[in-house]
Amino acid sequence: MIVPFPPGGTTDIVARSLGVELQKMWQQPVVIENRPGAGGNIGSELVAKSANDGYTLLMGTVGTHSINAALFAQSGNKMPFDPVKDFVPITLAAGVPNVMVVNSKLPVNTVSEFIAYAKTRPGQLNMASSGNGTSIHLTGELFKTMTGTYMVHLPYRGSAPALTDLLAGNTNVM
Repeated sequence: MIVPFPPGGTTDIVARSLGVELQKMWQQPVVIENRPGAGGNIGSELVAKSANDGYTLLMGTVGTHSINAALFAQSGNKMPFDPVKDFVPITLAAGVPNVMVVNSKLPVNTVSEFIAYAKTRPGQLNMASSGNGTSIHLTGELFKTMTGTYMVHLPYRGSAPALTDLLAGNTNVM
């Protein structure tokens, strides 16, 4: 099973849990392989171009099959694969909501307090994400638009390093 994102993030954790259960069910090894890069396109393209034999699975996401296609179309570029024609959906493995997590050093305890705090500091706070164009990034941009706040976007190479920096106090919100 190809995970098109770095180890330690949500997609990787779900894939590894699923892999354990599939291994029990199929009674044969299920190897989880991380192939991150290009917002999930590197791993997704690998699966799209692999043999159509049922032995290579993709742990796809809304990013790999919807967001990336929209971003590519908007920029006038073509995806290296067709997110609809090159894949056969098997199942919805998980529904993963986005949640807001704030640095514990900030003097806020509620979303309303955070919004008020951010509004008095336009451009001084930063917002970590798992990368440009990811669902976390777009959710953050929607939050900024809906609340009238301005924070600097810090794209990371996956959600695990972004969360690590948030917990270490190096970023303000994710």
